[in-house]
Amino acid sequence: MAHSPATPLTAEPSARLSGTVRVPGDKSISHRALIFGALAVGETRITGLLEGADVLATAEAMRRLGADVERLADGSWSVHGVGVGGLREPEQPLDFGNSGTGVRLVMGLVAGHPITATFIGDASLSRRPMGRVIAPLTDMGATFHARAGGRLPLTLIGARRAMPIAYPLPVASAQVKSAVLLAGLNAPGQTTVIEATPTRDHTERMLKAFGADVQIETGPRGLLAIRLTGEPELKPCAITVPGDPSSAAFPVVAALLTPGSEIVVQGITLNPHRAGLYTTLKEMGGDIEVMNQREEGGEPVADLRVRASRLRGIEVPPERAASMIDEYPVLAVAAAFAEGTTKMLGIHELRVKESDRIAATASGLRANGIKVHESEDGMSVDGRGGAVAGAGHVATHMDHRIAMSFLVMGLAAQKPVTVDDATMIATSFPDFVPMMRGLGASFSGMGQ
Repeated sequence: MAHSPATPLTAEPSARLSGTVRVPGDKSISHRALIFGALAVGETRITGLLEGADVLATAEAMRRLGADVERLADGSWSVHGVGVGGLREPEQPLDFGNSGTGVRLVMGLVAGHPITATFIGDASLSRRPMGRVIAPLTDMGATFHARAGGRLPLTLIGARRAMPIAYPLPVASAQVKSAVLLAGLNAPGQTTVIEATPTRDHTERMLKAFGADVQIETGPRGLLAIRLTGEPELKPCAITVPGDPSSAAFPVVAALLTPGSEIVVQGITLNPHRAGLYTTLKEMGGDIEVMNQREEGGEPVADLRVRASRLRGIEVPPERAASMIDEYPVLAVAAAFAEGTTKMLGIHELRVKESDRIAATASGLRANGIKVHESEDGMSVDGRGGAVAGAGHVATHMDHRIAMSFLVMGLAAQKPVTVDDATMIATSFPDFVPMMRGLGASFSGMGQ
């Protein structure tokens, strides 16, 4: 996937934000809906699918692995699966662009099948380490030929007969857990993943929805064992993808920070493994009302009413990190406007995301007059009690969440904030700019 020329974008101080919006479908659930649909026997219908570049890369990968994947209308897709064990060897490399979730999950999927596939991605993804997935998949019988440090491009030779394993996760990672479980689908017997810290559980929920036998047990010292019985026949099912809480974070924080604002964000998943940011913002004094709670596709879903609020700095518990790991950049922006210091620890995982998100966030904050103290696994932000200077020019490092976080800052700062490139926002939130404009946000520049 070629990288487009950089398109800077400027967010300008805005009047109150108001209105009702629905954010894109959850990215994690969208990836998994396509993958499990491709493994089911028959047709899976998906509505609300996120149609960003990352998810579209997974859709194309499923086509190349033999599934019939068709877009019917906006967010509405049909997948005719090939059954567990039925993947075909792709004739061309599987290109995942910027998507770490897509590439790691599909590596797990391919590892359990006796086929060979080459995985490629853009410059950013090619810098990200894959060793944490390669290690357990090698134990299950797969072979890898990768660049130094386990980086893309890599060629994966799937197991001729996948071996079930019991794998204690060395780091809290839903991607690694999911890769092992996906490989275990085509292994005889029971594949077990053991978690010391619970991570997002979309894979387990969706496996159950498609008819797999998944048992979850709490053991000594609070360890969680997820046991999957291999070689199931997965049955197709209708999947409604709820709104992505990571995408909802941007309008929510913008409304909290921009004086006089009141918005409603409809239909987002409040899965407890994903909702840490909303707990944190409430602890900071954010006026966030949870309304119309319900369940869709096995996921807890609700609407949020958000009103502008005076925030105060807090210490975010490190054990909450797994439930909000992608939201720390926008939380750091909220912390800049808060009264007092906000401390965020236990977030070393951010060092190996689309960018080094701790370094990129700290740099962006400093460019806008905010004091921030950075450590290897965290940062603390000295809030300005609402009076954020702005006027900064922020390097995004090709990272969509850095771009959107600092555009949110510009809406509530005293002077405009410019990001050096808004192109990659399309990977997760293609309609971010028009949706925010519909609420009253002011943007200008080439990326408009």
